[in-house]
Amino acid sequence: MTNNNPAKQSIQLAHGSGGKASHELIETVFGKVFANPILDQREDQATMLLKEFSDQGDRIAMTTDSYVITPLFFPGGDIGKLAVCGTVNDLCVGGAIPKYLSCGFILEEGFSMAELEKITASMQTTAKLAGVEIVTGDTKVVTKGAVDKVFINTTGIGAIPAARNLSSTLSRPGDKIICNGFIGDHGAAVMAAREDLGLTSELKSDCAPLNDLSELMLNACPDIRCMRDATRGGVATVINELAQASGYAMQLDESLLPVRDSVRGLCEILGLEPLYLANEGKLIAIVPAESAEELVVAMQEHPLGIDTKIIGEVLSNDNGRVSIRSTFGGNRLLDMLPGEQLPRIC
Repeated sequence: MTNNNPAKQSIQLAHGSGGKASHELIETVFGKVFANPILDQREDQATMLLKEFSDQGDRIAMTTDSYVITPLFFPGGDIGKLAVCGTVNDLCVGGAIPKYLSCGFILEEGFSMAELEKITASMQTTAKLAGVEIVTGDTKVVTKGAVDKVFINTTGIGAIPAARNLSSTLSRPGDKIICNGFIGDHGAAVMAAREDLGLTSELKSDCAPLNDLSELMLNACPDIRCMRDATRGGVATVINELAQASGYAMQLDESLLPVRDSVRGLCEILGLEPLYLANEGKLIAIVPAESAEELVVAMQEHPLGIDTKIIGEVLSNDNGRVSIRSTFGGNRLLDMLPGEQLPRIC
């Protein structure tokens, strides 16, 4: 029988009051979906044994991010999957083994309970895939119009093995720049869905947890200089950040950049540049030249690294600038964008 009670079908202000409705929301949605021994204690904090970390590393890594994407559901993912992947990936590109996540929800009054349940189920599925647990969280409900349906904040904690020392300051001339596949998929898919462009192509977000791939990479090539996930601002922004941190110039080769025809076509229609489009399943790694080819071969054995390519190199110039060699042989500077190419993309 269909329940026509609006309080059961959508989020109400009472769900954020701390009373009975809040308790019911926690028990029937968050607690039920995210159930694990730590969360099930229902304390105001998550308590973990230090042994859980020391078994895997001697340092703890921590990161936090907030997700405000529109639309909430897009080809290849949704805001819940995105929140887990984004936080897991921020940890693993620093060499950490992700362990635990927290999640905070800011919900708009009237938001669909069915959509909230769909989002939390997606988060749990993704967390299991990444081998992490969601162990604590928070929920706030605000009046209709104060937020756009739902915002999610996630904080992640992981352990860094003692032998790992990744830093963007370690890049050296001659190092190779590696990317694990096609760029711009996420930004293109979200934009196409947002604007309802009616495209029937294979545009789909690359949203995925990268910790399994990053572990493979670090085991195959312990001397990786650094890694970054190319999210907002895309590959161009990440390379600029790495160049500025190291002090060395870096150059990309346009002929080597993996861009799908569908993404390139959308960019041509909208006047966008694939290098600045957001990714949610792509990382950039800088590695010594002598290790690059072997690492590429190892990455190509992983489902998320099949299309891995060397896309550029670190130059000896110490000006920290980034350039791109065009398919016609010329060079042009590749700077950071002064603002966001696409807002509300993650």
